[in-house]
Amino acid sequence: MITNYPLTKKQTEKIIAEHPTPFHIYDEKAIRENSRKLYKAFSWSKDFMNYFAVKALPNPFILKILKEEGMGTDCSSLPELMLSEKAGILGENIMFTSNDTPAEEYAYAKKIGAIINLDDISHIHMLEKAAGIPNLICFRYNPGKARTGNTLIGHPEEAKYGFTKGQLIEGYTIMKKKGVKRFGLHTMVVSNELNPDYHIETARMLFNLAAEISAKVGIRFEFVNLGGGYGTPYKPTDKAIDLDYVSDGIKKAYDEIIVKNSLDPLRIVMECGRMITGPYGWMVTAVRHIKNTYKDYVGCDACMANLMRPALYGAYHHITVLGKEDKKSSHKYDVTGSLCENNDKFAVDRMLPEISAGDILAIHNSGAHGHAMGFNYNGKLRSAELLLRQDGSVVEIRRAETAADYFSTLDFGKLEKFKQENFINSLK
Repeated sequence: MITNYPLTKKQTEKIIAEHPTPFHIYDEKAIRENSRKLYKAFSWSKDFMNYFAVKALPNPFILKILKEEGMGTDCSSLPELMLSEKAGILGENIMFTSNDTPAEEYAYAKKIGAIINLDDISHIHMLEKAAGIPNLICFRYNPGKARTGNTLIGHPEEAKYGFTKGQLIEGYTIMKKKGVKRFGLHTMVVSNELNPDYHIETARMLFNLAAEISAKVGIRFEFVNLGGGYGTPYKPTDKAIDLDYVSDGIKKAYDEIIVKNSLDPLRIVMECGRMITGPYGWMVTAVRHIKNTYKDYVGCDACMANLMRPALYGAYHHITVLGKEDKKSSHKYDVTGSLCENNDKFAVDRMLPEISAGDILAIHNSGAHGHAMGFNYNGKLRSAELLLRQDGSVVEIRRAETAADYFSTLDFGKLEKFKQENFINSLK
């Protein structure tokens, strides 16, 4: 079930008068309600926390909202750690899960008290040399052929992430000898997965692994991080995950494995990003041109620099033509942007109401991995981000880029000097 765009065409036109298209807009009320739904489903689990994956929507306004709803952050880079700090999220409310990590980022993560989740056994030495061994450590598990992946993240045995089971046992043994007293265990094996049973089986796998490692190494786990990868309905035919069903399945596995093996209490945490904000963001774009050649094209003022998932993954994003919600979808279009790449398309052969230049489109599910994946290829500038507040007001939470931003990392003074030197040399 696709989440409805929350504004009318008239309301949107009023916003556009102040904030020109394209822009991404997020629904604060819906994000808060969705966050509470997740926490209610797992209320049986003591100190449950979702570490919101910052990469999905790296905006401090959003992070502050989620902090107020009890969430931490999952970070994978120095800027994401700093962004969490700016939003007032500190210490063990940050999970630092990275790969091919620079030593200085480990040092910064340890300095601010973040939980460090190592991706490889060789990183133990690197962490110790860069920052010293922390009193709490977590490792990321890659189950290999023991689990199947999905199309977005690939099969685990082909993924660059994580420890093998043998490496986990060796790694925790090393950390125990180094005096570590607190331990966590993590995995992340799928992305945008709508099958609820997959997430239950992931929890069962981690619970069994925690029990096995505890017995072999003689340690006690403080938490397991079940990862994220919970999908959202991108297509009208997609069914949202029943969180109560997933929670009941995980609790059953918890009782059968963790309680039975006297490992209770074991804290359960997650790192969901897409599921939290994805359905509650829309990219709003105006139609510039209608082109009729071998196909009918709708040319927008947004392009894949603003939303690249359709071009990158062939992903489906639902499209609403504002003011024509009740019109019959009688025309077949490719909905395109202005980038000089033929895959710059938000939709291919999509049936929509008849569209004219000046129409406004709301492209759904841009609340995660939308603006965040933006880029400047072809000299395109990234759009603004807006927040629809609970009282119906709209605030700009990130301004649109300007040409000055695009050129800000270039030193034109050096260019002039370079040109002068080349001219002088040519005279010699």
